Amino acid sequence: MTPVPSAVGLPADADAVFDARLFRKITWRLMPLLFASYVIAYVDRINIGFAKLQMLDDLGFSATVYGLGSGVFFLGFILFEVPSNLLLYRVGARRWIARIMVTWGVISVATLYVTTPAAFYAIRFLLGAAEAGFLPGVVYYLTQWYPQRRHGRAIALLITAAAVGGIVVGPLSGWMMDTFIDVAPLRNWQWLFLLQGAPAVLMGVVVWCLLEEAPRTAKWLTDAERQRLATLIGADRQTSAQRAHLRDAFAQGRVWLLGLVLACLNLGIYAVVFWTPTIIHQTGVTSYRTIGLISALPYLASAIAMPLIGRSSDLLAERRWHIAGASLAGAAGLVLTLSASAHPTWAIAGVTLATAAFIGATPLVWALASVFVRERAAAAGLALINALAALGGVFGPYLMGLGQDLMGNTQMALFGVAMLAVAGGLLVLVLPTPRRLAAEHAAMAAAGPGERP
Repeated sequence: MTPVPSAVGLPADADAVFDARLFRKITWRLMPLLFASYVIAYVDRINIGFAKLQMLDDLGFSATVYGLGSGVFFLGFILFEVPSNLLLYRVGARRWIARIMVTWGVISVATLYVTTPAAFYAIRFLLGAAEAGFLPGVVYYLTQWYPQRRHGRAIALLITAAAVGGIVVGPLSGWMMDTFIDVAPLRNWQWLFLLQGAPAVLMGVVVWCLLEEAPRTAKWLTDAERQRLATLIGADRQTSAQRAHLRDAFAQGRVWLLGLVLACLNLGIYAVVFWTPTIIHQTGVTSYRTIGLISALPYLASAIAMPLIGRSSDLLAERRWHIAGASLAGAAGLVLTLSASAHPTWAIAGVTLATAAFIGATPLVWALASVFVRERAAAAGLALINALAALGGVFGPYLMGLGQDLMGNTQMALFGVAMLAVAGGLLVLVLPTPRRLAAEHAAMAAAGPGERP
């Protein structure tokens, strides 16, 4: 690895202090804006679950229409994520991130005009297409400000915004649905889309005005700080891996297997996320405000579960059994919700357990992917895993809606999703242990180029 020169004008033993001060300054300048943006994005993605409580009756939509419309979001997300990222590289992160936010805010607000199933499908597809590229774009933006050894902390801080968004969206949506229930000229669910979509437009303008394009334009960095940052980032680029080819990813069975494991987790997450308000309502809770407060519990549990599961996995240097165990716990939570009619408290506890377990295991799949998908296939392999995983978001809500219409409840759908979660947990155990993987890598390193698999 290329050695990194000392910070300008400082002895070598002062580098750590200089770097700590530098990245603390960068974090406080950038992360509050990006964190708030991601919270708003997550709110706009899942607030449809609260709008459903009144929207379906007003428009005469079936549960299947709602489930399909919720899942169609991810089709737009899948199809436009790569093109969005390519455009971000061309026009610049600040402009493109701002464009994404303004576009999805406008489309989210436009959802209040939906009157037909076709319009509902179209607006959800467009919302997914508009949001596509936001998270990868922000991650790419952060790589211009943080060296590789600091990527994990920066990205983990950013992704925590999803859990915060889940905590915020429940109480906020419940309050709006209660407060604007008879406020003309809109219905309460229409007010919900208007009041929660508008902040994305405003934040897009703020991003355009305040977010720095790159370190070289940041006037709040000193010349020494800019030079030090350029040195650290440059050292990373000198040791970066070769360019990936998509065919390399498709040829690896482990890429497909990891994608299926993550798809099973997402199936459980989004089957629950888009239906949590409905499940709570079916337990006998009628106040929108109370439903909103209760719906924050699964995300509070997720915010606790993620670091606990991750810390345990790191300390034991083990991923597979942690993912399998979380998948089984999530499946048990889904089965527990089947007792909603007899024990409403158990249903809420089941939703909380399922959400915390599935979301808590997701980062471990990506950590495992970084071990199995390496070198030339890394970038394309991770993209393929992400695309397969998004299919869980497509089918999870749809299966719930279809089950509601065909059976009169979501019990069979929840049971089916629980069984698929168990299958995902078993699939991850097919992957080799770290010892076996190390032996494989040693064999590949000893083999000649023509002999490698």
